[in-house]
Amino acid sequence: MDTDKVIQDLNRRFAEPLPEFYHRRLIFWYDDEHEFEDKINEITLNNAKVIVLTGSNNFAVKKLLSVDDKINNYLVYSPLSYDKPDEDWLINIELYSEEFRADLNSIWMSEMNLPNSPVIRKQVKVYRKFFNAKDRRAKVAALNNNITTAAQMHLVVMAAICGIKDMHPNSIIHAVISAGLVMETNCIYQDFVTYGADKAFWMMVVKATGYNEGDDCDLRRLAVHVLLTAATRTMKSENLAGLDSFISIPHQAYCYDFISDWLHSDDNTQLFDLARCAEEEVKLPQRFEKLALEELMETECFPCINEVILIKIMTEISNQIISVDVIRNIVEQRRTMAWYDKVACFYDDILQVANMQQFFLDHSAGFHTVNTKSVWQKYTDDYYKMDTYYRQYHLCFQKSLTNGNYLIDDLFKHVTEKVEGLYKNWFLGQLGANWSDVCAENLEQYGRILDVSQQIDFYNDYVKQSDNRVFVIISDALRFEVASSLAEQLRRETQSKVELKSCAAIFPTITKFGMAALLPHKKLDVVEKTNGGLQVLADGQSTESTNRDKVLKNTDAASVALQYKNIIGMKRAERSALVKGMDVVYIYHDKVDEASHTSDNAVFPACDDAITEIKNLVRIIVNDFGGTKIYITADHGFLYTYSPLTEDDKVDKTTPTEYDVEIDRRYLITRKGAKPDYLLPVKFLGGNTDYDAFVPRENVRIKKKGGGMNFVHGGISLQEMVVPVIDYSYLRNASKTYKRNKDKYDTKPVTINLLSASRKISNMIFSLNFYQKEAVSDNREAATYLLYFTDASGRQISDTQKIIADKTSDNGQDRTFRCSFNLKSLKYSNTDSYYLNIADESGLQLPQREEFQIDIAFAVDEFDFFN
Repeated sequence: MDTDKVIQDLNRRFAEPLPEFYHRRLIFWYDDEHEFEDKINEITLNNAKVIVLTGSNNFAVKKLLSVDDKINNYLVYSPLSYDKPDEDWLINIELYSEEFRADLNSIWMSEMNLPNSPVIRKQVKVYRKFFNAKDRRAKVAALNNNITTAAQMHLVVMAAICGIKDMHPNSIIHAVISAGLVMETNCIYQDFVTYGADKAFWMMVVKATGYNEGDDCDLRRLAVHVLLTAATRTMKSENLAGLDSFISIPHQAYCYDFISDWLHSDDNTQLFDLARCAEEEVKLPQRFEKLALEELMETECFPCINEVILIKIMTEISNQIISVDVIRNIVEQRRTMAWYDKVACFYDDILQVANMQQFFLDHSAGFHTVNTKSVWQKYTDDYYKMDTYYRQYHLCFQKSLTNGNYLIDDLFKHVTEKVEGLYKNWFLGQLGANWSDVCAENLEQYGRILDVSQQIDFYNDYVKQSDNRVFVIISDALRFEVASSLAEQLRRETQSKVELKSCAAIFPTITKFGMAALLPHKKLDVVEKTNGGLQVLADGQSTESTNRDKVLKNTDAASVALQYKNIIGMKRAERSALVKGMDVVYIYHDKVDEASHTSDNAVFPACDDAITEIKNLVRIIVNDFGGTKIYITADHGFLYTYSPLTEDDKVDKTTPTEYDVEIDRRYLITRKGAKPDYLLPVKFLGGNTDYDAFVPRENVRIKKKGGGMNFVHGGISLQEMVVPVIDYSYLRNASKTYKRNKDKYDTKPVTINLLSASRKISNMIFSLNFYQKEAVSDNREAATYLLYFTDASGRQISDTQKIIADKTSDNGQDRTFRCSFNLKSLKYSNTDSYYLNIADESGLQLPQREEFQIDIAFAVDEFDFFN
């Protein structure tokens, strides 16, 4: 600032009206840098006298201003500075006088709204190079929140360099480490060096984390230090013996809070990479492999822990050791922790192994029911679940083949071999043998299973009996266990009454017979086609897909047959026009069987896709078509095994070629007189044809050239024969059924409550018990809750724990959870109130709050990092 500008500003100041009760104006001009010392004698003012402090005239000036002249205005030029206020003889006058500064630092301080104190002025000088840019000063001004100390000045400068929005040491350390562990290429750290903030940074790091290697401090080793020190909060320190140089127990709480906050933030990707670096640096996987599973369960900051746990469990499974409770408890605990999503398919798979093993233990005596109806009932009530576990296992297994993890992949394939043995050899083998034995007589004499509903009666039993407009969704190869999953989701996701029933598929269990059986008819018959094979007729009419609309209309003119793939792409008005005035609407859907023509491995993913598409179709029927009564069924089920079949799984048809009419993997139709070995006879279409039918036992396939050995249908296994019938009734708000049973049909998330009776916390680390009040069921859906403590102002004072409330057990003891909490390193008052917050992760429910007291004698406050 030039002299003329100074004089102009000072004259303006002295010309301003005086404050109330003031009779004159005194202005002290501070010039610590002596920038105007040689020009002060040139300055004359319009309405004020100028006095220059020399260091030896302080007493005289004080006497002049306070005794000799109390009338005139004065400018007191002070190029002096004092270390202590009591050294300044004029301080009492300065306190009621005004201040003026014309140096660059003062202008900058004013620009940034910094207090004009010696402490702050000194720090501005220290960081003069940094403040020599307007955009950097603007960042400091934006961060400025009543800065009064040197420590705060260090923090605000580092925060501005980092480009973050707060001055918290956690945020600064986080930003620096995130910018890279190589200091020479870390742009933030290099700016610290450029602007002189590097020493303040390392001083802060030492105080906060305990990491101190003097002039050899290194960001990579800092990251290792923080991670390992944090790990000691949840892992016994002896498990990290030999790594003492990376650990500071007194700083354990800070490091844990730092890592925990980062782990559960939205930008933890870089932390994953840092943790991987730390694992490699100190060879953690090799160390953790020597520990027992229970020693690893509580620690989440290192990704390799998940891999070590999975390797241990998969090795045990490969060695025929499957501990159901251990696996379930491990998955329960690990799924709420960081990095779970990266190995979720592996954990989900071992959980399915545990489910399959539990099923095996529950049915270890085998399957020896001697009545067809009883076997059928047991399958539709219970046995089908094994098919679901197997399907879920292979869905996850296929995901693992895509995502991959070289440490686990081979072991996972060994586990898959064990799963195949349990499912194919034990379940399909023994259940199939029992079923083949008990149903053989029925099939030979009647060609059907007695005492169970029949697919050929579907139209009469369901469609014809309905008083309302009926929609029928027929999904090709939607087997019973998949339909069970669909029904469960429909109950939870829609306002409806859903019943899952079953019927016995017509033999052979293939599309052209199953589709024909679902159409209205009095009699089904077959004729040979000129190009080979059989055509199925309903009362003499073709039941090919192009003629099904005609067959429906012959029984009820207000009927229509549609294809899902055609209507799904139509506009709402277009597809609504197709069903207008129709009483019976058949919609044919093909996802599972269609996928099998591409690859056997595509079948199980297609089952999930089929569920999604059918749910969407139900919504279209309800919302666009105004339908309320929907039946969802299939033409047949299927058998699927992942592992290649052996010769023992196959059988020759052993019939002369001239007898053969149709032959596939799971059935054989011949002209009368054929007597094949090893195949069971089935009375074909009630015996009113010129043909005989045969089927292999259990899950055996008939030898035939070509592929498609793993996914098959056409036979008599329960998986092929048990056809689902989902009876879906949409409940409008005005319906009597809905009004009477509103609580039953309204789907709500399950809730959790605190079980622990005590509301007093006396340790920095403590555990609480929680209870899932309702079991997940038709009208109670799973929910995820986040749990954490706050003070009365809402500031979070603990780490965040997660509960996935998805328990289905009716036993309340099976629906309990135990969560361990870690309080942050703060001062707590035993007279203040603190709150446990139970927040729905989706944000749809208001958080529950439980009041607590905290009485910890030696809790520490936040660090003053620069003392």
